[in-house]
Amino acid sequence: MNRQKLEAIFKRFKAHNPKPKTELLYHTPFELLVAVILSARATDVSVNKATVKLFPQANTPEALLALGVEGLSPYIQAIGLYRTKAKNLIRTCEILIEKHGAQVPSSREELEALPGVGRKTANVLLNTLFGQPTVAVDTHIFRVGNRTGIAPGKTVSAVEKAMVACVPKEYLQDAHHWLVLHGRYTCIARKPKCANCIINDLCEYKDKAL
Repeated sequence: MNRQKLEAIFKRFKAHNPKPKTELLYHTPFELLVAVILSARATDVSVNKATVKLFPQANTPEALLALGVEGLSPYIQAIGLYRTKAKNLIRTCEILIEKHGAQVPSSREELEALPGVGRKTANVLLNTLFGQPTVAVDTHIFRVGNRTGIAPGKTVSAVEKAMVACVPKEYLQDAHHWLVLHGRYTCIARKPKCANCIINDLCEYKDKAL
């Protein structure tokens, strides 16, 4: 996709949604860390339903650690892989307290050392909490990147590299949120809503459902 078209696409995204943000509900960096770990292979809606009950009871590493796996599990049992996620969260709390003064670290290396935090999760945290121009490629962004022609790639890593390289710098900070929302509500998997798409005329998808 040429530079002029990319500029036009992200200019429209910005005009449509000047200050995009995650749909995960949180008030502190630790709450976002918990929510993002829980969101792996789960919807933001299901995570928010759990954390709205969990966070009033435990929203610090110390408080969550005090719950333990058994105490945490009932709050998150409606979320997929909740047993593994409960274990990861409790271990993460231990590491935060032992090594980071109960604070969420700001480096990729330290974030990815936390149980349940992979590259995608780290990218979300680096972008949302620390203002770094990262792109966390989930299923939505992978689909949008390939389908539209913005950043095609056969792997998540390839799409991420393509996104970082091709998205105009002035839009890179917010690109992740725009693309996630676009994939979640417009450029959906089975029947993309091309007729209602704000970048319809710029998208390079060959099978547009008009």
